[in-house]
Amino acid sequence: MRQDRKRVIAFRDVRRRTKKEVTFIISDTSMSSKGLAVWKDSFDNTVFLDADNAFWGIGPFIPRDAISLYEKFKNRLDREINDFRFSTELSAIYIDPTDRCNARCPYCYVPLKTRVNGRSMSTKELDFILGKIQNYFAGKKRKPVIIFHASEPLLVKDAVFFAIHKYHRHFKFGLQTNATLMKKEDAVFLMRYRVGVGISLDASTALINNRLRPDAANGGNFKKALLALDWLDGYPGLNVITTVTKHNVHNLPQMVKFLHKKRVPCVLLNPVRLTQKNSRGLKPDQDVFANNFIRAVDTAMALSKKSKYKIIVGNFANVILAIVAPTARRLMCDISPCGGGRCFFTITASGEMIPCGEFIGLKGFSGGNIFKDSITDAMASPAFKKIRSRKVEAIEECDTCALRNICGAPCPAELHALGGMRQKSVFCEFYKKIIEHAFKVIAQRKEALCLRSEGLKNLQYQYALA
Repeated sequence: MRQDRKRVIAFRDVRRRTKKEVTFIISDTSMSSKGLAVWKDSFDNTVFLDADNAFWGIGPFIPRDAISLYEKFKNRLDREINDFRFSTELSAIYIDPTDRCNARCPYCYVPLKTRVNGRSMSTKELDFILGKIQNYFAGKKRKPVIIFHASEPLLVKDAVFFAIHKYHRHFKFGLQTNATLMKKEDAVFLMRYRVGVGISLDASTALINNRLRPDAANGGNFKKALLALDWLDGYPGLNVITTVTKHNVHNLPQMVKFLHKKRVPCVLLNPVRLTQKNSRGLKPDQDVFANNFIRAVDTAMALSKKSKYKIIVGNFANVILAIVAPTARRLMCDISPCGGGRCFFTITASGEMIPCGEFIGLKGFSGGNIFKDSITDAMASPAFKKIRSRKVEAIEECDTCALRNICGAPCPAELHALGGMRQKSVFCEFYKKIIEHAFKVIAQRKEALCLRSEGLKNLQYQYALA
């Protein structure tokens, strides 16, 4: 059993529930900064949580046994969460093999000038970088992850596919693409080498999607993305990334239904990042976003329950894990400090090492250049340390919020661009409502519907009262 994936469940109410809705009144409850925060659900059950170590429980009251369990495990859990949050064990590197993109998405965090006039890596340069990364990770037990990302990596397909073929025994690879340049043989190649494939698609209709993901050649990527989904046809390493704006926020439940028919195992419904000025007018209303996100999650659970094909909402799965198995989380945006410059970093097409791709275009966040500097020096650089120093305990409002280590107050790049990274998330109220819904799902014993089946097999009870 993998020791970094432990289910942590303190106490549940095992009484039979009616079919009434369960609502946890979290947003309107003052929260303690230390120890157990307590609030009530609509059944008058007690919900309690220690924000510092994720010890939690749900029940008609706080039983004496639960307090004893809390006192027994508190110090161990404090250390476990502290190690998880503040370790600097690098496990993934994002590589942007080109700055260029054939799309003109209005919310892109890569500046337009860079996408139009930026450089691309040669095959030789990419080979040099991967060789250097391989040497850095020599002797590590786990394979590091390399993700080709940023603008459109298939613009330099030959270099990327050469790298995957040469280094597939040394790395786990992922690739994020708008799919406009993908061919059927490319999909076959990616599946053969077990590459994680992320397809960018923003809506279940061409009209909405192509408004958000336009390109000069086809008017948008909708048709080509659907072809790619057909070629990949239920591939376990497939996911779709949907960037949520005010234009597609109402389409989220329909998007889940649409992708389930396409046998997509996972979708990420990511809020638009406001790092660049052009994206700020696209922010969805937080209440509208939360309501439609929750409807999408419930739709995914219903479809997964009645069908042999499962679809999960990946970022909601991470919230569930943040509660029941916090050290099992793999998405590092909702952790404080976040994973940028700590668990992963990005190498731009010019070789700059920056904490995260969201920092492209922001000055003062380079940890050096991979063509002349070492990865060790980048990890120890002031730029990377600055990101690692941001923690929720030092952010006003977050410091007294019981949900602070479930939410993580993302994203530091976005907040830096908006005036300073030590402020609460611009989607604070959205995250609160999503976490409330996660507690509801757990209370109803439906969390297994929200998690990957293979991940569930790796979860082990660390402690339990029922």
